[in-house]
Amino acid sequence: MKNLKLKSARVLKDMSQEGLAKAVGVSRQTISAIEKGDYNPTINLCIAICKVLGLTLNDLFWEEGTP
Repeated sequence: MKNLKLKSARVLKDMSQEGLAKAVGVSRQTISAIEKGDYNPTINLCIAICKVLGLTLNDLFWEEGTP
């Protein structure tokens, strides 16, 4: 499932995939794969992305209605 929340948050912060990737220490391809739903990031990577974007795990990675 595509992670449109991540892509939207990144765009709102005026960050490219490359910029976010550099900020969290991964490749641009990793960010692309997460956004496309082709890769499930580790919890540590999720936390790093949240810190850079100033959001929570609930904001970016948990689906609505998921306990």
